[in-house]
This record gives sequence, structure tokens and C-alpha cells, in this order.
Amino acid sequence: MKNKLHRYFVACGLILNFTGHIQAAPSVWPMPAELPSVPPGEDSATYPMPRLDWVQRVKNNNEKAQAQASAIQLVFDGDSITDAWQSKGREIWDARYARFNAFDFGISGDRTEHLLWRLSQGQVADLHPKLIALMIGTNNMGANTVEQIAGGVQAVVADYRQRCPDAVILLQAIFPRGHEATDPVRTKIKAVNQIISKLDDGHKVIYVDFGDKFLEADGTLSSEIMPDFLHPNAKGYQIWAEAIQPFIDKYLGKS
Repeated sequence: MKNKLHRYFVACGLILNFTGHIQAAPSVWPMPAELPSVPPGEDSATYPMPRLDWVQRVKNNNEKAQAQASAIQLVFDGDSITDAWQSKGREIWDARYARFNAFDFGISGDRTEHLLWRLSQGQVADLHPKLIALMIGTNNMGANTVEQIAGGVQAVVADYRQRCPDAVILLQAIFPRGHEATDPVRTKIKAVNQIISKLDDGHKVIYVDFGDKFLEADGTLSSEIMPDFLHPNAKGYQIWAEAIQPFIDKYLGKS
């Protein structure tokens, strides 16, 4: 397990030494100054090109964050579930988090390794948030084991701790998914959450699991909260906001 964790820490720009302490490695890996583009006059449908939208979005997010770095008190990070605060949850976001100059780094489709790469690109350079609301790992469910996913989450937490040492990380349990309580992915999510819950140190990392708030009494996931049984709708974001409000009040102050 130690060797596996070492690889994760190295991937996010950290070194786990033999005493178990984290020490800094190169904190930022270079991103190309210019991304490739289709030459003028070329047929874009036939010119070989990688998908650059994700890399470009990371670059744009970094630039936007840097422009307001000193003002950002609250950071959200994760995958599409976090990303959609800017669409399905936008009204709640504006009402509750805008006053903290909150910044949402979540990107649809991201797994733990993608978030680690984003951090290595200077995502939070010069940022000094008070609170970081983090949830990541649901997109790793198909490709990785329970231990690998938990190791990825641990690596992300460690990386954030190194880059934002004064911040409190609100580590949110991975949300339940799938309509039925017997869905095998539910068991896997529960196992991952059990492991990452141990990252809570009562000080700088606070673990919270409010997934049961999305469920019916029989354990099923309602389409009235998550229509595709994965992504919350506006009602789901309201439930989410209510669940984390005590932490917002505690670490950022009541309105």
C-alpha cells in the first residue's frame, strides 16, 4: 500500500518520505504556453487534432482564479457534480457563496488523477482560501479498485494540504448513485467512503457524509432529486447546500 501511495504523491508533486511525512517536490509542471490549433486553410474535419477543450478550460480557470486570487475565500472542487453548481445550482451558489468570492474548479468527467494534474498546473497558486469543499472519485468507479480510488482521494487531500496549508478541507463523501439500494456501485462507494473517512483529523480535514439525505426510506434514489440517478437537480443542490451550511458558517462566518 505504501508503494501505491508513493506513486500517487509523486503524481501530484509531493514526496512521501520514509517517516510518512509529506515534503515538497516540484510544485508546478509546465503547461504549454500555446496549444496546437488547425492551420489556416486546413479542413478541421481531416486535420489530426487531440481534444483540447479540457486543457483549455483548465488554463482558463487558472487565469480567472489568479485574477482574483486574494479575494477567494471558498473553493469547490470535483467532477461534474461540483461543476454543475454553475448551472443547476447557480441560483443557490449566487445566494450563498458569491459573497465569499467562491471559485468552482470542478470539471465534468474528472477523476482523481485529473484533479491531481490540475493542481500540478498551478490551479491554486497564490490562493489562500479558508475552506475547500472537495468531492471526487465517482468517475473512478469503473476503472479502479476501492483501494485505488481511496488512494487517489488521499493524494488529492494531501496535495491540497501542501498547497493551501491554512485552509480547512471539507472532504465530502462520494454521493450515492444508481436507483436501487442493491446497485453494486453503492457497495463500492460505501467502501471507499469508509476508508477516506479516516482522513478526518478534526482540524484541517473534516469529513462529512450526507448521502442519505438524497435517499428514500427504502434506500432508493429518487429521480425527483437525481433524474439520472447520478447528478443532482436544483432540488438536490438545495439539499447539498443545507447539509454543508453549518461548515460554511463555522469557517467563513454567518451572513
